[in-house]
Amino acid sequence: MSKPTAAVPPRISLMASGELRDALTAIEEGKGPAAVAALMAIDPESWQAIEHRLAAIVGSDLRTLLLAAAERSEDRPALV
Repeated sequence: MSKPTAAVPPRISLMASGELRDALTAIEEGKGPAAVAALMAIDPESWQAIEHRLAAIVGSDLRTLLLAAAERSEDRPALV
């Protein structure tokens, strides 16, 4: 008789973690199109894992986190 297997939570791929880092950096630098491109490159399974971790650690979703980051970057003067 086989044992029931526990559901394995989705994992964030190495590529997705790099894309998320690039998106957050682009937002901080005011480069909206680059941020969107980086976010769109993240695979669906990694998205689920990112959302799961954010909800557990931060208590909110990625959209809320990104909007907060964008607001903070608008409050700071641009580095030129």
